[in-house]
Amino acid sequence: MMSIEPGIVDANILVYAVDADSPHHAACRALLEAARDPAARLYVTSQVLCEFYSVVTNPRRVAAARSPDEALDALAAFLNLPGIRVLSTPARAVAGWMRLLRRRPVIGGDVFDLQLVATMQVSNIHRIYTFNTEDFAVFSELLVLAPGAK
Repeated sequence: MMSIEPGIVDANILVYAVDADSPHHAACRALLEAARDPAARLYVTSQVLCEFYSVVTNPRRVAAARSPDEALDALAAFLNLPGIRVLSTPARAVAGWMRLLRRRPVIGGDVFDLQLVATMQVSNIHRIYTFNTEDFAVFSELLVLAPGAK
């Protein structure tokens, strides 16, 4: 089992981990397999879990949409990994999120990335595992990693 550095796991990692047809499937599974080690420190937020559920149950977003029960079973499997922890979003993250929006005004769904960054900042987490690297690369204070990338 590979060892991994602590960090937030973005929703797309979870989505690809359950999609055997994705070219990112193996790398995402390997990252999550490392969370079988209780010493691992991979974090998700309720927002990340909601985004996963939203994507995998939506036939407009994925080729093989899952039923609500299948999506919940997948979430339960992720949360049962001893190295996965649910990170709460403290109330003070709201002020940080608003500062980020002033620094980098976005519209629509891009607001969710800023919410995740604000939660990372108040939790002192500087690494995110994601395939949406461009979305997070503008934050020089973050280390943005795509699993399996060299």
